[in-house]
Amino acid sequence: MYRIYARPQDRLAQMLLSRFGRKLGADFWALRHVSFEVQPGERLGVIGRNGSGKSTLLEMIAGTLTPTEGEVTVRGRIAALLELGSGFNPDFTGRENVMLSAAILGLSRREIDERFDAIAGFADIGAFLDQPVKLYSSGMFVRLAFAVGTSVDADILLIDEALAVGDIFFRQKCYRRLEALRERGVAVILVTHGMGEVEEFCDRTLLLDRGQATFFGPAIEGVKRYYMLADQQRLAAVDAEIAAQTIDDSIPALPSAWPDDAMLSVVGTAAQVTDGWARCTRVGLTDERGHACGVFEQGQLAVFWYEFELLRAIDVPFAGVVIHSDKGTIVHGKSTLEVEGDVPKGLPPGTRLRGRQEIGLELAAGEYTFEVGFGMLDARGFGRRNLVTHQELSEHVLRLCEVPIAGQFTVIFRPPQHPAQLLHHGVANLRGGIRLIAVAPAPLPGEPA
Repeated sequence: MYRIYARPQDRLAQMLLSRFGRKLGADFWALRHVSFEVQPGERLGVIGRNGSGKSTLLEMIAGTLTPTEGEVTVRGRIAALLELGSGFNPDFTGRENVMLSAAILGLSRREIDERFDAIAGFADIGAFLDQPVKLYSSGMFVRLAFAVGTSVDADILLIDEALAVGDIFFRQKCYRRLEALRERGVAVILVTHGMGEVEEFCDRTLLLDRGQATFFGPAIEGVKRYYMLADQQRLAAVDAEIAAQTIDDSIPALPSAWPDDAMLSVVGTAAQVTDGWARCTRVGLTDERGHACGVFEQGQLAVFWYEFELLRAIDVPFAGVVIHSDKGTIVHGKSTLEVEGDVPKGLPPGTRLRGRQEIGLELAAGEYTFEVGFGMLDARGFGRRNLVTHQELSEHVLRLCEVPIAGQFTVIFRPPQHPAQLLHHGVANLRGGIRLIAVAPAPLPGEPA
């Protein structure tokens, strides 16, 4: 809790008059009623909008802030990357700051000397290692800080947006290092605004909003709740616009090519994330002949079925499927926004929307999960969707309901056949061709052509 003062002089007055019971200013709780545990080897993502208390939480865990109430219990050594270059003396060289930071984190001089070459090699900043860090770019700062923080045998590693400034090659190297730390039992707590990183790297998420925890659980579900939380203010504005429109009360006819109920799963309220505008009622997965299926050969067509019920009137709906690998990586995602075709518009409450989505599973053999999602656009945004950039279009998109783990399936190799059993290498098959041409060797000097 912080005291917020209307005028700077009120702060001084509070110090002088507090003994007489005078109280100036107002209480501001940056973080309150947040309780959780992190186990060895676990990767926790702390997410939320700016000002939600993420950095305050990490500073309390690191011990640089003392909680006003409650307690933080830490077992083991902590290494923290809380701010860019935090803990570095700007007038010291990179080499001197490595020595100082490692000593503060508990390493002896002998241990520092033994690990120095590995730290310098990971940071890879060359001759700048012997230059004052005040001359460093933001990327060089984080390279050196990350190299030190992950080389001191810490039990807990705290990272606050530190990886956001690195280039792609450095980020890849960092995540390989973090994976190795996880295998050694190091707990990682990551604060980031990169939701893709949270889904792919973290086991669980803590979602903060205005200083309080609103969700603590699986990473994929936490990310969906984060997006919906960010849409709340926009939904209120859209709701007022829709209320002023004339809604067509006629319910559109449902498609006849809909599988039997035995092929579909009923989605419970605990399995979905919704803001009260829509709910998912059924989900199914079949082969191209309409038979329930959970095992597909590489390249085989899978058909995803989903049904959503509207609880509020909306403008233009969209829905789609996202496929995740067993490591949480998004390998494919597509919705009705990315395909040509008509969609119903101006729909009243009670409308049921059914989707049939075909996806050719040209994926690596392995296990996958899929999610289904439903949302809406305002009529203006939908009408201009082919004239604006993806970023501009996203400003009109509102997520209404998500089922983070709607189902799972397995992809296996095809039977041996021409040209080969393996369809491709890597996660997914990409369009393209290969042509191999034999060229006669050029004659050596002095030989006839």
